[in-house]
Amino acid sequence: MITIDNLTKIFETPNGPVTAADHIQMEVPEGEICVLLGPSGCGKTTTLKMINRIIPSTSGRVLIGGEDTTGMNTVDLRRNIGYVIQQIGLFPNMTIEENIAIVPKLLGWDAAKYKARAKELLEMVALDPSVFLKRYPKELSGGQQQRVGVARALAADPPVMLMDEPFGAIDPINREVIQDEFLKMQQELKKTIMFVSHDIDEAVKMADRIAIFRDGKLVQYDTPDDLLAHPKDKFVENFVGDDRALKRLRLAKVSQVMESPGSYVTERDNLSTALHRMEEHGYYHAIPLVNAQRQPIGYVSKGVAKTTGGTCGEHYFGLKAIAHVNDDLRKIASLMFTHDQTWLPCVDDNGVLVGYISQRGITHYLGATYHRDGGVAPLEPMLQQA
Repeated sequence: MITIDNLTKIFETPNGPVTAADHIQMEVPEGEICVLLGPSGCGKTTTLKMINRIIPSTSGRVLIGGEDTTGMNTVDLRRNIGYVIQQIGLFPNMTIEENIAIVPKLLGWDAAKYKARAKELLEMVALDPSVFLKRYPKELSGGQQQRVGVARALAADPPVMLMDEPFGAIDPINREVIQDEFLKMQQELKKTIMFVSHDIDEAVKMADRIAIFRDGKLVQYDTPDDLLAHPKDKFVENFVGDDRALKRLRLAKVSQVMESPGSYVTERDNLSTALHRMEEHGYYHAIPLVNAQRQPIGYVSKGVAKTTGGTCGEHYFGLKAIAHVNDDLRKIASLMFTHDQTWLPCVDDNGVLVGYISQRGITHYLGATYHRDGGVAPLEPMLQQA
């Protein structure tokens, strides 16, 4: 856990004192990622650097795991905090293995232990140790160097990591890949992380909590969903953007929004059976069709069931897309728009039908958060409106 208690930094300038961070008060729970956001000069990087005393504070305290770091030796403090910066800062005359092993060596680890740790960490950041351990930084791409920077910060297994725009200089495709790899690592390692970014989309993707700074002050500190749904003032609202409702789509999974399948048909069922089940369950347009393993393979429309004889297997329409329970709603919205669909069947890891999701269900889910008194009307079965 990181506790920041009235942390303040005042710089003396020729034009008089400038308050870069003004009585910052916040707490990052153990194992969570907190992203600091705000315009240039707002105090976010100053706050981050006061935690490991790269910038000394004017007043206030930083506690890590409940221990006040004010009296700690600076070198010991920094050795116990992983630090990743945008410029990476790898030593060009050292191999990747040597770069990763710097802090473990300083801590007195034996060679076998720190070499094994370097190999383990390269595997963790998806770089083959047999290929990269003995290379030098200049032989790596920018994205690969950034991964090594993250590995080096993790080398001594610090409980806390500080990251100053670590992915900002990487191209968008590699940035997404590295962010995904980092989040996978975090699920396993559960480090307590403070992370400076300039990108609201990156913050929404990466953070458990987001801190918005302005003119040296902490304006709002909240979960990504609450920040997007309930910005504290006009500044925060403008900062997160007019598309804040769309940004929230990344934060919810299909499993949170889908509804029970209610009913479905198989290829052997008659169309009259399909029509009966649609009417029984209030399905206005269609009913899902599954195979013998209860995996969705298509749907039968009500219009066809009313006017045609035969089996469902003879008269079904194929599916253009399927939703997985762990997909986020942004992906689902994109699939729906791409394929001009108002609903999609939802499957588990075995491809078995477990529910379905609709555009109306998504908008209902988002709208419920904005409804102040919580009195949101219940949603009718999805396929009624699909």
